[in-house]
Amino acid sequence: MQAYCETEKIKNILTASQVIVVTSHKNPDGDAIGSALGTYHFLKKMNKSVQVVLPDSFAPAFDWMPGAKEVVFFDKNKKRAEELIAQADLIFCQDYNALNRLGNMEVTLSKSKAKKILIDHHPDPEVTQFDALFSDVNYSSTCQMIYTLVENLVLDNYLDADAATCLYTGIMTDTGSFKFSSTTPQTHRVVASLIEKGANNAAIHTAVMDNNSEDRLRLTGFALSEKLTVDHKHGIAWFVLSQKELKKFYFQIGDTEGLVNYGLSIKGIEVAVLFTETDERIKISFRSKGKIIVNKFANKHFNGGGHIHAAGGQSNKTLDETVNDFIRLLPELSKQNLS
Repeated sequence: MQAYCETEKIKNILTASQVIVVTSHKNPDGDAIGSALGTYHFLKKMNKSVQVVLPDSFAPAFDWMPGAKEVVFFDKNKKRAEELIAQADLIFCQDYNALNRLGNMEVTLSKSKAKKILIDHHPDPEVTQFDALFSDVNYSSTCQMIYTLVENLVLDNYLDADAATCLYTGIMTDTGSFKFSSTTPQTHRVVASLIEKGANNAAIHTAVMDNNSEDRLRLTGFALSEKLTVDHKHGIAWFVLSQKELKKFYFQIGDTEGLVNYGLSIKGIEVAVLFTETDERIKISFRSKGKIIVNKFANKHFNGGGHIHAAGGQSNKTLDETVNDFIRLLPELSKQNLS
């Protein structure tokens, strides 16, 4: 997959810009939030006028992050978000490869005359939508890319403890606490530098991983005991959670984060999938390990995509219809091999 590293072009655009908006994708995860806020703190240190604008809210597990309370959410404050985007002369587009990942914010951003810089580690970026790109699937996370870019621009003296904390959080969450295969020696070098700059790794892990609500733990227990199906023949496990079941446990954004990985932890299982029913659609999370890939399968059958071993999808059918479609496709999914 082609990588883009237009450092000099990014430097020139950044130098010429003063009013900046930092964006990330709909349903932002730790890497999306961490990279957005890390960039926010870095740019503030450069005396830029900067604001983070996200399509919608993130999980309460990230509320503690430096700058989190300054984020403007498009779905809650559309007028203010549109004003900020209209006033910007530069927009950072981070942790997404195309504007359609922005949901309802897509139209507003596409109309903006501001320069757009893409920083992302997902495959197949829509290159024509951006003025400069740093795109490479070989990075563990967009947060690691932000650090690398700042270092390459010789601006790492602007990375303070707040920026380091945010970037560390994104790297930690997107690597599964450094256990995924995307974690490289360079990833560890970067997080070591972030710790040296003031990121408290133990405190960050506790804030994100060890701060569950009672309802979330009970939902996890229910999903494991009642909603897990295991197909040993194909090496695939899946969870199915209806909207009624989620409401029973007072579901909040982020409560099912990481649940799919429990299926992947079963001996002999190579693929795990989570189906969750929302008001609008069925949301699907795919995870795999070894030589099994899931992004092309998600794109082909469930209007999704993502990384080789971590992808998302969606369906406008009912929950039962979606799961039945998936079950019929089990033989195909089990053969989605890298070799």
